[in-house]
Amino acid sequence: MPDHTSPARPDGEGLLLMANSGAGEAVLRADPLPVIRERLPRARVQELGPDDDLGDVVAAAMAGEDRPRALGVLGGDGSVSRMAHLARRHGVPLLVVPGGTYNHFARAAGIDDVDAALAAFTAGRLREVVVAEVCVDDGDPITVLNAVSLGNYPQFLAERTERASLGKWLGGVAAIVAALRHARPVRVTHEGRTATVWSVFVGVGRNNPHRHAMMQRVTLDDPVLDVRLHHARGSRLRAMASLAFGRRTLRLLRLLHVVPPASHFERQVTGRWKARVQPGKAPGSYVHDGELEQAPQSGFTLEVRAVPAGLRVYAP
Repeated sequence: MPDHTSPARPDGEGLLLMANSGAGEAVLRADPLPVIRERLPRARVQELGPDDDLGDVVAAAMAGEDRPRALGVLGGDGSVSRMAHLARRHGVPLLVVPGGTYNHFARAAGIDDVDAALAAFTAGRLREVVVAEVCVDDGDPITVLNAVSLGNYPQFLAERTERASLGKWLGGVAAIVAALRHARPVRVTHEGRTATVWSVFVGVGRNNPHRHAMMQRVTLDDPVLDVRLHHARGSRLRAMASLAFGRRTLRLLRLLHVVPPASHFERQVTGRWKARVQPGKAPGSYVHDGELEQAPQSGFTLEVRAVPAGLRVYAP
């Protein structure tokens, strides 16, 4: 997909940028807001408070006389995903300024830091990217930038959320211990075939064939979904080991011989994936771009579809 050049806005005129002060444990040397305000003096830069609703703030701005011509967000993957949904709804491009723990989408887009984001914006470099949309039952579609997941990963994320006061690292360790005790498989029915699985990952675009937990996409313009199913044939330990996505962690787990064999996994590449999910004893939930969502415990239909050229992003 070719890049497109838009009129540069070197002073930030027409930009509404929201900063999520509650984003993940970002590894930032200093508060980037003074730099953003200095380099984009005519942008509207607003910090999102704990009681503010991002959708309401953007809707109010869009209804005003000076309607933003672009939306921006400083935050992690969850904040970026929510703002991407709003940018698509209002038909404007998105500026992503990495400010979270992992910044998966920003990194995939080549936006490694604040300077790279601002340079792309001031140069007016716009690129159309593939996104996905996820729907549960008859609900409205939600924009997805990286992946949707069922099974063990939502269970792990729920355990970690309950232990948020411990911090991300210590809370994560405690969540792994809890998941090793309580993880349960789920049943999914897709195109008339039912399988009991530890987890399902539906990634945007083709990903590394040797990984199961697809947190970060590897391409911006591949209009397909890469679906990975981990069949429930092994232990909880191996089920949790399959969620590792860091190279060093994967290497260590392989040395310890706890990574499940390739025969436990199934891959499908498609433009649309729809399944009936029966949580059983597992929680009724799913995750999109690191955001945990609740779904009916009695069962639900989850549908994901790829959307070519679904979003315009400022990127190098």
